[in-house]
Amino acid sequence: MITISILGLDQFVVGRYSKDHSANLANLFESDENLLNFYAPNAMVFHHGTEQTSWNTIVIVRAPIKYKVCESKVAEYLMKTLSEFSINVEIEFEYFEQSSHYEHINDSYPRYIAGDNIVSTDDMPGEQEDEDEDEEPDPRDRSDLDPNDPNQIYLGNAFEGFEDKLAAKEKESAAKPSEPKKK
Repeated sequence: MITISILGLDQFVVGRYSKDHSANLANLFESDENLLNFYAPNAMVFHHGTEQTSWNTIVIVRAPIKYKVCESKVAEYLMKTLSEFSINVEIEFEYFEQSSHYEHINDSYPRYIAGDNIVSTDDMPGEQEDEDEDEEPDPRDRSDLDPNDPNQIYLGNAFEGFEDKLAAKEKESAAKPSEPKKK
């Protein structure tokens, strides 16, 4: 298992980087692509109180000791390709004995989730979704409002009927003779 942790880059950038560069990195490590994973925490790098995201990227590569011979090629590749996303790149390698690695792989499932083995819940038999479930509620629907609650926000038209009342007042004042103004 080879884990490349990338700190100081957006996790979605790292996700895309993983997709685009896994095959090349596996070749440089002279290993199977299935042994390579990326870790991108939803976090930020700070230096002296100032956030460094995309300015200073810290990469930590954890791998079995047998991959130490590939270190310089991998470091060169990581610096070159990650420089497209960061101003400064710092890489650190940590090694462990292969005998210190344990794993359980369930043979009933694919080793990794991929686009071709994701099951959409829309395709699940026997489940019916409420078609209106994802629709936004109509703000004019006031069936759940308590008219006696003074803290309830009024979502209706505050000027409803105002135009009719105004037109009636204007019609009434037009019908009355105007009084002479006093000086």
